[in-house]
Amino acid sequence: MPQTPHTEKHFTAGETIRDIVIGMSDGLTVPFALAAGLSGAVSSTTIIITAGLAEIAAGSIAMGLGGYLAARSDAEHYANERLREVQEVKEKSDAEKAEVRDVFTSYGLNETESAPIVEALSKRPEAWVDFMMRFELGLEKPDPKRALTSALTIAVSYIVGGLIPLSPYFIFSPATTALLYSVIATLIALLVFGYVKGRFTGAKPFRSAFQTALIGGLAAAAAFMIARFISR
Repeated sequence: MPQTPHTEKHFTAGETIRDIVIGMSDGLTVPFALAAGLSGAVSSTTIIITAGLAEIAAGSIAMGLGGYLAARSDAEHYANERLREVQEVKEKSDAEKAEVRDVFTSYGLNETESAPIVEALSKRPEAWVDFMMRFELGLEKPDPKRALTSALTIAVSYIVGGLIPLSPYFIFSPATTALLYSVIATLIALLVFGYVKGRFTGAKPFRSAFQTALIGGLAAAAAFMIARFISR
């Protein structure tokens, strides 16, 4: 009988989603708090827009740089650990074989069952090191372009997120009126962002939307109160 090909669909862009979440969540929260805090101190939307754009520019650069340095640190850590494993495979092969057996034991294989696999791996040094990196240390080889991609993703996400709470100040005046629309725009953006995030990650979209709006709203409210307190 004809069989339908088995096709597995897995979401594999977890790192990209993480970067978008980091950039968008900060972008929606920090510029909102700044604009909201200034709204109680000045009536001119021009001042708020200028300050908001300056914050978005500085924040996106800082966040992007942080993402770049974090990804570079991961890559350097992987490279250093791999060099150490290469050396240990050459100089401490018996100990490394025992560690391979321990890995298989953790999966339920006894020594007799794992012995031929261990011997086969020991004859392939490159594959042996790859195995140890993944199953002993839990490290995956990072994408060489990961640092730059992470930096750009976080920075762009921050800019997009930051422009949402700031956009009403371009349209409405005075600042107190713009603030009301900024609150509405920010909450809607958090709901939509949470829903889309849930769709991509496999979580329940509406639950993700509610959680994102709640957590982001609380963070924005806390930042707003701090900004208002400082501006007095």
